[in-house]
Amino acid sequence: LILITTNMIVGRLMHSPAMRQAPATLRLRSLASIAKPRSALVPKRNAPTRRFGDKADAAKDAPPGAVIKDGGASSSAGKSSSPTTASSDSSSWWDSAEFWGRAGALAGWGMSGAAIYDALQSSPELISLNMTGVLIVYSSLFARWAFVVKPQNLLLAGCHVTNVVAQANQLRRAVEYKKENGKDEEVNEIMMKAGATAAAGVACVLAGPAVQGAIVNANLGVVSTVAAADAGPFTVHFWAPMSKWMISGASFLDLNRPTEKISLAQYTALTLTGFFFSRYALLVTPINYTLSSVNVALFGSSAWHLGRKVKADFMP
Repeated sequence: LILITTNMIVGRLMHSPAMRQAPATLRLRSLASIAKPRSALVPKRNAPTRRFGDKADAAKDAPPGAVIKDGGASSSAGKSSSPTTASSDSSSWWDSAEFWGRAGALAGWGMSGAAIYDALQSSPELISLNMTGVLIVYSSLFARWAFVVKPQNLLLAGCHVTNVVAQANQLRRAVEYKKENGKDEEVNEIMMKAGATAAAGVACVLAGPAVQGAIVNANLGVVSTVAAADAGPFTVHFWAPMSKWMISGASFLDLNRPTEKISLAQYTALTLTGFFFSRYALLVTPINYTLSSVNVALFGSSAWHLGRKVKADFMP
């Protein structure tokens, strides 16, 4: 009876719904374990390995294409930072031609504005025709230089174009005043000199390329090298700073000028211009050492006059 009863109980359990599902579940789990890919069971040969004590490198250990986030910043694993980002991080305002060019242009606008204001307020008999002509040539050359230099400085070009227009107006006022007062001979003499200077300038511009080519092809050593230079004597990069030497030389040589004849605003602008352009000339293309040297001289002489003016007016 005991055996019969046990067999009946076991038979009922074996044919119950729970027992019928159990073998199927076991078979599915077994098949799933067999069907697992090899990559999940066996590590890849090129998988990164670290020895004990090595620092963990998330970007190195992560699979290619994974994005690693660290403190809110993300980077793509296996990729180095771009050269543009690296160069932008290493650059600064000290090495920025745009920064120094804008600063120099603003200082130039201040100098030109002060000069234009003083000129417009002065009477025509105080206008110097010779200096006015020099300023027209100077600003014309620098307007051209600012337009062709790399990076282009349109703010500076606009400053010098404005100065050319203002000085031309001053020239007109001075000529009309002298004619009204019977100084026709003086006016004619000055105009003849101006015409000869203009004709010589046009001839140099037209004949310059041919002369430059002849000198370069003659293989004259240093002379040919200088003639072929990007900032050589056949380019505006040379003549623009040379015209500034003519203007700065007067200030540099007249170091004992009476302080009552020194304009505080004008010499402040000149000092800043010399400072900014001394650095700016070394960052443009082509590098202009002549322009840098003339502005070093301008900064020194203008700062000397500015210091004398400040001492005389504010530190008696």
